[in-house]
Amino acid sequence: RYLASVLRSHDCETLIVDGTSDHVHALFDLSRKYSVATIVKEIKRTSSAWIKEVSPLCKRFHWQNGYGAFSVSQSHLDRVYRYIEQQEHHHRRVTYQDEYRSFLKKYGIEYNEHYVWN
Repeated sequence: RYLASVLRSHDCETLIVDGTSDHVHALFDLSRKYSVATIVKEIKRTSSAWIKEVSPLCKRFHWQNGYGAFSVSQSHLDRVYRYIEQQEHHHRRVTYQDEYRSFLKKYGIEYNEHYVWN
């Protein structure tokens, strides 16, 4: 809910936010006022502060430096929504790292392992 409130405060309509302990997926309509980079920066900045405030055990929490952002066609919104909704179940079978590598390979995106995971 917190991440959805950050998106809302930047005029982005949130469809779903869900994830697991090591990553999060957010499906939202990007506002014309902001770039993806700005939105991700704000999500990371504000949520890091919030997490550290809410849970003393998470004082060392930090996001990784990078992020992945993919555009989704209107015709695939339901499919992506269901995929995000099933993250916990999905990641019992496939690790986040393997999932991300398969996305990059499937869509022909070049990457360097050194810069993807930090």
